[in-house]
Amino acid sequence: MPVVHVYVWKGFSTDAKKKVIAGITKVFVDLGVPAEAVEVLIHDVPKEDWGVGGEPASEKLRHIQPP
Repeated sequence: MPVVHVYVWKGFSTDAKKKVIAGITKVFVDLGVPAEAVEVLIHDVPKEDWGVGGEPASEKLRHIQPP
């Protein structure tokens, strides 16, 4: 049973999360894995706890909003 962990910035919309879960599940289904066997865990991480290029994402990428 595949378990997939997805890390996103806090604030990722519920709709976007549903699309990610469905899309990842479809990839495994296309490989012959039953959908019921696929688990997707989404972890919301605050931008200040996510580093990009040596800086917190909250500072470096302040103009980018999650979907």
